[in-house]
Amino acid sequence: MNEAINTLSFEYIDRDISWLDFNYRVLQEAKDKSVPLLERLKFLAIYSSNLGEFFRIRVAHHRNLKKLGKNTKSQLDYNPSKLLKQLYAIANKQLNEFNDIFENQIIPELRKHSIYLLSQLEISKAQEQFLEVYFKENLLPFVQPVLLVGNKVKPFLNNSELYLTIMLEDKDSEIKTHQFGIVKIPSDHLPRFIELPGEKGRHDIILLDEIVRYSLKWLFPGFHVINSYSIKITRDAELYIEDEFSGDLMDKIKKSLIKRNIGPASRMAYDDSMPKEMLDYFLQLLEIQKGDLTPEGRYHNNFDFLHFPDFGKKELKNKSLRTIEYRPLTDSDQLFENISKGEHLLCFPYHNYEPVISFFEQAAKDPDVTQIKITQYRVAKKSRIMDALKFAASEGKSVFIFIEVKARFDEAANLAWGEEMEKQGIKVRYSFPGLKVHAKMALVSRREQDEIQHYAYLSTGNFHEQTAKIYVDYGFFTKDEAVTSEVNRLFGFLEHIKLPNLPFKHLLIGQFNLNDEIHQLIAYEKSQALEGKKAQILLKLNSLQDTEMINLLYDASLAGVKIQLIIRGICCIVIGKEGLSQNIEGISIVDRYLEHSRIYYFYHSGEEKIYLSSADWMVRNLHFRIETAFPIYNKEIKKIILDNINCQLMDNIKARSLNFNFINKYIKADSKKKFQSQIETYKYFKMKNEI
Repeated sequence: MNEAINTLSFEYIDRDISWLDFNYRVLQEAKDKSVPLLERLKFLAIYSSNLGEFFRIRVAHHRNLKKLGKNTKSQLDYNPSKLLKQLYAIANKQLNEFNDIFENQIIPELRKHSIYLLSQLEISKAQEQFLEVYFKENLLPFVQPVLLVGNKVKPFLNNSELYLTIMLEDKDSEIKTHQFGIVKIPSDHLPRFIELPGEKGRHDIILLDEIVRYSLKWLFPGFHVINSYSIKITRDAELYIEDEFSGDLMDKIKKSLIKRNIGPASRMAYDDSMPKEMLDYFLQLLEIQKGDLTPEGRYHNNFDFLHFPDFGKKELKNKSLRTIEYRPLTDSDQLFENISKGEHLLCFPYHNYEPVISFFEQAAKDPDVTQIKITQYRVAKKSRIMDALKFAASEGKSVFIFIEVKARFDEAANLAWGEEMEKQGIKVRYSFPGLKVHAKMALVSRREQDEIQHYAYLSTGNFHEQTAKIYVDYGFFTKDEAVTSEVNRLFGFLEHIKLPNLPFKHLLIGQFNLNDEIHQLIAYEKSQALEGKKAQILLKLNSLQDTEMINLLYDASLAGVKIQLIIRGICCIVIGKEGLSQNIEGISIVDRYLEHSRIYYFYHSGEEKIYLSSADWMVRNLHFRIETAFPIYNKEIKKIILDNINCQLMDNIKARSLNFNFINKYIKADSKKKFQSQIETYKYFKMKNEI
């Protein structure tokens, strides 16, 4: 089928440029005056954290390709040097806007609410005395000032740690030449925000950075401190495991993790008021290229603003939405009996996550449960689910966990969980070479009337009690034998690395039938459109990047299929272009919760095939991961999902256009009625619960 598609005129948006567009949507939330003030500060923090990770992964990747030289460049379909310039230009433009939002919008607004973020130059005499005591009792053990002498001393700067670079003059020298020093801001040991004593009704805060600045006179005795400027190094986060297919993969991952934080620098963020003389010195000293600079404001590591004190000012935060108790599965010891009566769909964080936890806790205690199986990609630091699995093992039940240790930035935590589980007698299997297991599923086997019955939980998100409070995901409980038998078959493959002897007919599984089935579903809609019949595709994804899938969507669109996309992050398809994608519409929603669920909808002659999935349509998901997409057959649950989708399509508050001519333009409907999909979805589930 793919050979028939003429791709010569097809166009794509670069994935990294598209990602920067997404991160700008986060920045838009920070400047949206309708968002409560402390929530705007939170979005600045999220933007900053996202960008840091982007430089550690994507920018580092392109820099490495650039270093490999002309031979490698000729094998690529893009120019790494040219792309890097584009990425830095976009990021730097956004950072200028970031600084403007923080300095000229957020800070003045905080002051209107009697919250003052002070510099060292703004403190009172009483506050100076407080800082002197704080320096001696708290700061002194953690600061290590380094006086730099030319290029003789080359300090190593830790990844994403904060440092002050200092311009000094020797008090005793007759020749007034500049010397430089550097000192780490110990935010890994001390809180970033310290409340100062002040007037009643007024809240004075100082950053740890400013306390270090104030203390420089004691850290560099014998010198005049002329000025100081903050910097931060971001280092390449790739593990670079050369060969996953031979030797001990776990051992290689452990060794690579040790090297991660000493990887090459992928950028240096610096205070853009730093004098050129000083900047040039530190560039040479730290062996940083000018192209790897990102000018920022006075402060870095703005992710710490997630922990900005709120002083009990609830009006400066989002109104809390109390999670909805899903009654059929809450506060009941008959959870398995209730699943036997019918399938259940929960939507987090609107619904409370307790039924998922109870699924494992009741299975662990139930004498009729014989076996529990689960995949784990990212796990909470404190996890009742993992505690339940340990208890189940202690009760003599068979427990199997597949732990994906290549989940980026969770590798060490997942290894630690695996080792802890093995000590409890639980069977643990780890990553496959060359593949990631990203499927989110669990299976409980229970003896009922001398037969083994299977109960499955399938989800679009991780088994993570903390992210379930802020990520929008679906969780689905079923006892349908057609589905549970295939879940069991997939677990057999993960546990024994033995290919299933029967094909998957219901589940769509990455590495087995996921790609082919999606191709056929799109082809069917195209054939219907060519016959003049109704044809429709609706996709809700985190990311759409795989060019093979994009080509199929272009081709379907040209045939007349109506395609609607809700894409939170990367979107490489060109939307709304005449002669290419005029039948494709697309929006992105960024709001208080992270949209994380994946939904595939195909009209299919009125049958309305709906799948919930762990898989985005990226190359990595469709070609290098074991993913699951699970079908929804229950008509009532289908309606709930379609209601939720239509709710998002109606959003005229937080929806942005993905049309190639109007990227990130807010969609404002003609209707005077404001419609914020996340708030309306909450109301929808709350109303259903009250019926």
